[in-house]
Amino acid sequence: MRSYCAVYVDAGYLLASAATRITGSSLRRGVQVDYPDLITRLIDQVEQASGMPLLRVNWYDSGARPSGQPDYQQESIGLLHRVKLRLGRLSFSGDQKGVDVRIGLDLAIQGRHQVADVVYLVSGDDDLTEAVEEAQAHGVQVFVLAVPGPDDRPHGVSKHLLRESDGLLLVDPAIIDETVRSMAIPDVLIPADADGAEAVEGGPEVTESEDASPAPAAADASRGDTDGDTSADNTPAAPTPATARPGPRPAPSIPQDAPKPAVPSLPTPAAFARKRATALTLPSTGIDILIPHGEGVTAELVDAVAKQVVASWCATSDPEALAELRARRPAVPGDLDRALLVDLANRSGDANIDEAARHDVRERFWFHVDRVRAL
Repeated sequence: MRSYCAVYVDAGYLLASAATRITGSSLRRGVQVDYPDLITRLIDQVEQASGMPLLRVNWYDSGARPSGQPDYQQESIGLLHRVKLRLGRLSFSGDQKGVDVRIGLDLAIQGRHQVADVVYLVSGDDDLTEAVEEAQAHGVQVFVLAVPGPDDRPHGVSKHLLRESDGLLLVDPAIIDETVRSMAIPDVLIPADADGAEAVEGGPEVTESEDASPAPAAADASRGDTDGDTSADNTPAAPTPATARPGPRPAPSIPQDAPKPAVPSLPTPAAFARKRATALTLPSTGIDILIPHGEGVTAELVDAVAKQVVASWCATSDPEALAELRARRPAVPGDLDRALLVDLANRSGDANIDEAARHDVRERFWFHVDRVRAL
């Protein structure tokens, strides 16, 4: 009987960890992924590590459409060669449901039938520990294939899961760095006056260039003397024959001391960009402190985590989304709240974040949301 290896990918863990490495925040929407290249290179790595051909990749995620149905991107992943799409669902609050259960059941059932000799589990969830033990009881080796964090160490992997697995491997950092990229606007493309821009309250900012109506003073100046006092001359004007066409209107006289109108210049791309804001940015405070991992929850860490989550969210949002977010205050959307707590737990090294720390990181989140500016 031919021996095979298999890969079980918890997409939530993979993408959140990859986003943390690339952007500093676990917010999935902050990165863009080349899925075909990512999966192909993962297959090459596990085949080389195991010395066995791949049976298949099981890709576990929450269905992005109602009732757990896949969206276009997930359908494209399911159509890839040797990839099996296994979907849970999203709750009304945005939390994924059924994904961990599917991974655990597949590990236990396929382990019992010895479908593969070696399984590489791309996850760090502590809830999968018992399923790993069940698969091992039937002679299957289970290795944790962890995503490297910014420090090239395993990111977000439970100690219990590590202890019960047969070993730990790291995804090649080059795979993540070359197939995942940030959605944020590069710093060189952010206008220099972004720090002084007005905050968006209810929608995109309207600039003076959008108002084509002349100012009252300018309108009076353009009329010149025609609106002056007519009491000095009460002689009626001669009637115009009915058959005669009206001639051109005489140009209004302009006082010599009146300022000359400015000659309009050709519009620049920057002028068009100011017509309607379409992107967001979080201005830099100029104080970026490098905070080591695993030092516990501190005020500096809480602020850094909140700031990074807001910056990642800005990368894929627009002024309308910002207005909607502010309208929901003080309730933090589920995906953003989850990113705040996960990032704080991972960077502090404390899996149990107390209520005080949760309150503080949400408070700093809204502080940085208020600093967001439209581009």
